[in-house]
Amino acid sequence: MIAVAIDGPAGAGKSTVARRAAKELGYVYVDTGAMYRAIGYTLKKQGVDLSDAAAVAAAVTGVDVTLRFEQDGQHVYCGDDDVTGFIRTPEISLAASAVSAVPAVRAHLLSLQQQMAKTNSVIMDGRDIGTVVLPNAQVKVFLTASSAVRARRRCLELEQKGTPQPYEEVLRDVEERDYQDAHRAVAPMKPAPDAVLLDTSGMDLDESVQALLGIIREKVGA
Repeated sequence: MIAVAIDGPAGAGKSTVARRAAKELGYVYVDTGAMYRAIGYTLKKQGVDLSDAAAVAAAVTGVDVTLRFEQDGQHVYCGDDDVTGFIRTPEISLAASAVSAVPAVRAHLLSLQQQMAKTNSVIMDGRDIGTVVLPNAQVKVFLTASSAVRARRRCLELEQKGTPQPYEEVLRDVEERDYQDAHRAVAPMKPAPDAVLLDTSGMDLDESVQALLGIIREKVGA
């Protein structure tokens, strides 16, 4: 089995690029960020104070997150509820960052993520995949882009979904998420020592996908 670990900040295009590369290679794509978003969405909906680590830790034990690969792609479920369509707003991005800083949440998801990599060749993306989840991955990439570029991409995505947000607000959310992810006490976002840096600021989607595929093929001959 081949494991490709992709880390990087919010809005860098990790999910889109990784999904396309996985399809090209015939690997399973695992979006760990969606799993944290699902927990953030569910606990917020339940009224849990996401700034209270003890409350989050107590509540997360009752949240069963699963990924199901259906005809139209990956879906995220909490219990029997498909939450895929509710977890991509800026508000839930910040909720995901908050819950991901709680050790109990990370432990809750870690074994599921590692089991996926034991039974499939995977491209898995997140914030600590190469450093914590899959430290022995054959390929590690830190995929990033400038905060301004990431905010513009996020604005376009939200506009296409019919939920536009002002650029200034999106940029502020991106920078706040970066700070939270990089400064959390547990598994902060940082490149693994042996990760390849891939900055896509000046690339379009196709160029980003080809750059990632080039790195993978160079490492494992896929």
